[in-house]
Amino acid sequence: MTIKTFRPTRRDFLGGAAGLGAAGVIGVRPVFSAEVDWKRFSGQTLEVNLVKSPRSDTLLKYLPEFEELTGIKVNAEATPEQQQRQKTVIELSSGKPSFDVVHLSYHVQKRQFEKGGWLADIGGFLKDPSLTDAATTEGDFADAGLAFAKNADGTLHSLPFSVDYWIIYWNKDLFQAKGLAYPATFEDMAKAAEALTDKDAGTFGFVARGLKNANVPVWTSLLLGFDKYAVDKGELQTTTPEAIEAAALYKRLMTTSAPPGVAGFNWAESQSAFLQGKIGMWFDGVGFAPPLENPDKSRVVGKVGYGVMPKGPKAHASGTFGDGIAVTAASEKKEAAYLFCQWAVSPLMGARLLQAGAGVPFRKSVLGDQKVRSGVTMPGEWVDAVAGSGDISRLALPVIVPVTEFRDTFGVALTNLIAGGDPAEELKKATEAFKPVLEKSEKT
Repeated sequence: MTIKTFRPTRRDFLGGAAGLGAAGVIGVRPVFSAEVDWKRFSGQTLEVNLVKSPRSDTLLKYLPEFEELTGIKVNAEATPEQQQRQKTVIELSSGKPSFDVVHLSYHVQKRQFEKGGWLADIGGFLKDPSLTDAATTEGDFADAGLAFAKNADGTLHSLPFSVDYWIIYWNKDLFQAKGLAYPATFEDMAKAAEALTDKDAGTFGFVARGLKNANVPVWTSLLLGFDKYAVDKGELQTTTPEAIEAAALYKRLMTTSAPPGVAGFNWAESQSAFLQGKIGMWFDGVGFAPPLENPDKSRVVGKVGYGVMPKGPKAHASGTFGDGIAVTAASEKKEAAYLFCQWAVSPLMGARLLQAGAGVPFRKSVLGDQKVRSGVTMPGEWVDAVAGSGDISRLALPVIVPVTEFRDTFGVALTNLIAGGDPAEELKKATEAFKPVLEKSEKT
């Protein structure tokens, strides 16, 4: 299946119709279509399973508004992504999940969830004016979001929630102190990271995910700069010269310029390290930005640069990921659960995501609204990084059923690199281990 990535331009952020009006301003009350009977399921209780992230934090912050709008009580749980993914698979495969709504990572769970038949068909709900706000139409979602949300025969199994581009967060003060400019290429990035590193002073030039499984998107994003995908047309490309070079670059960055213990870092640990002001560059998703500009949490407020991924040797690419929100097939409250999903991806909530720097919605009406743009609280450089990344976006993980196994297997190889392993040897071992898993998944 070919999935187009979403490429918003800077014009999408700076211009366009003011379709949301006052709804784009932080703090206003939500206004939804009167044609929908939002109180229809008043008194019901929904169980909602979310991934802990700035996206879920935004939903939880405004959850009382949904409960007031609908009269539906929501019990929402937000857990770290690794635990959430394990929990959802175990419960959904049992046929009796404890939740009605699930937050899914398209780049990890799309094919697995489709194959399991775990999500409800909500296409009919979307076309029902008694259930769906007039502003919620397929045409308002970016093509990439709809491609993620639908299966091969066009059945809609979720609503696209947020797209995430990977960028470089960089500390302007540390760069200035060394007389360095923002890197234009991968080699510039590696050299800058090394120049910024002073282990005696506790300063390090680079940080990214080193933890097994979580680290794979770092390597596959680097691989895009070599104009290669980890899996192409069903075939592994993980022992190619490009894959080995990308792994060697990962090793170089994570051994010469990263802080001690980086092999145990996920995004949260990387973010925490960068917040302390002793890290030159942090490579991760654009939606993790808000704490960096929060004086209660950050020592780098006003010092952060937001940069588009530097050019690789063969391509200029930004790793792209996305997530959605769906109704479980086993839920006995599908319509009420759908109302929650609809609210979660509404233009109002999308505007709040964008304005807070917590994520980039798939809704065209949000990205093209000048009033929404005027309410963005993040620096202009952050918006530039979003728009610039959209121009060069590519999917950074293969859309395959065993993507978790892919991440586990190659994650071990990458962690071994930090411990001194040889890139070619580690990738060869991982490829040999994963190849039969991929082949079996393609046949069934």
